[in-house]
Amino acid sequence: MDIVDEPAAEPRKRGRPKVSSDEDKRAHIVEVAGRVFVKYGYAGSTTAIVASEAGVSKQTLYKLFESKEELFAAVVGAHRRLMLDLPRPVEDISIAASLERIFMIDMDEDKDADRTGFLQLVFREAAQFPELVDILQREGMLASRQHLADWLSERRSEGRLTLDDTASGARMLMDMILGGMGPPEGRARAWPDRAQLFAHLRRCIVIFAVGVGAA
Repeated sequence: MDIVDEPAAEPRKRGRPKVSSDEDKRAHIVEVAGRVFVKYGYAGSTTAIVASEAGVSKQTLYKLFESKEELFAAVVGAHRRLMLDLPRPVEDISIAASLERIFMIDMDEDKDADRTGFLQLVFREAAQFPELVDILQREGMLASRQHLADWLSERRSEGRLTLDDTASGARMLMDMILGGMGPPEGRARAWPDRAQLFAHLRRCIVIFAVGVGAA
């Protein structure tokens, strides 16, 4: 996306649309900030670096995000949809197949790399920066886990699975799948190739489905 931060030299005609809306700029900055955080880590990232790489002024960035913490929160929120594709419409497929779609097991390689890089950043740095824990919980894990628990509750009410505690089930699934996607030792050491990773993730889903009587 081409983002133009400053207005053109020529005066705009009445009724001509803006070069870039604040919403467009915000989305672009969040996308760039995600790459910056992964590349430099949270401590090494600054709003000045993000502004420079996004091609906007620091004034524009601070108009949209008051601090690095707020910018990180926006990145976490944007990545939440890369973790779980929820909420989603009801599908006439098996529970295991739905879970594969929810966790986007077959995500394309570029998006998968973005997801993995961010997961590894979260696992690596959350313990070092206590202020990030609240952001990660509020904007990321807790919201995603609640969406998944709600989805499991709906399938239980339909009689498609048996699970006494859907919140616990959602936590279990996320621990298995996200832990496999972003292992602490790094994906390259854990999985020689994507095929082996995907086989592991599908195995996790099948084991869960069997456990809740939905295989």
